[in-house]
Amino acid sequence: MAEQWYRSIPPITRAYATACVVTTLAAHLDIIGPLALYLNVYSVYYQWELWRLVTCFLWFGPFSLSFVFHMYFLIRHSSALEEGSFRGRAGDYLYMLLFGGFLLVLASVVCFYYPALPFIMFLGPALSFMTVYVWSRRNPHSVLNLFGILRFRAPYLPWVLMGLGYILGQDLAHDVLGIAVGHVYFFLEDVYPLKRPGRRLLRTPGFINTMLENITGMDAQVRLHQD
Repeated sequence: MAEQWYRSIPPITRAYATACVVTTLAAHLDIIGPLALYLNVYSVYYQWELWRLVTCFLWFGPFSLSFVFHMYFLIRHSSALEEGSFRGRAGDYLYMLLFGGFLLVLASVVCFYYPALPFIMFLGPALSFMTVYVWSRRNPHSVLNLFGILRFRAPYLPWVLMGLGYILGQDLAHDVLGIAVGHVYFFLEDVYPLKRPGRRLLRTPGFINTMLENITGMDAQVRLHQD
């Protein structure tokens, strides 16, 4: 049953969540330490530790209840987005994550050079929150229920989660960054083309579709959207 559920997760979400769990397991077994994973701007630029540009998105903390909640929200909303508005467009969904990741790294570098701003070493929670924001904006009529007490429409979900995090005393920097980057993507991909018909700024590069075709064999799905 667990295998069936795992295979039911759409491929991009499954790959990302699996990488997060494997990374956390490696840290739990002391194969690698979190200090080798976080976004250290100095190490990336001067020591060419380029893997940090990827691993900073794979660490959500050690195995704990918090980790379980992070994985739950990541898989739930990323799957809903990948199987919803991105159905048959795996290349576009991967490009959205890459675009969001690039903006998050850029924002983190800016914070690194301005000590007054909070520097975020691990960007996975922010990227996960970006998917929540984009999903909420693309499903404006969906009605959600929080703990059977609070009913609200999907566009309010990021703000409800951020408010809940504030009540629990969590750092909101990840949430704010995720909302900001998610809004940039939503505006460029959904709003701007409506104002300027025929123009799409975030067109997925062909090599991403080709890569997915070679890895997953999703040739028909990817090409269908491009045609």
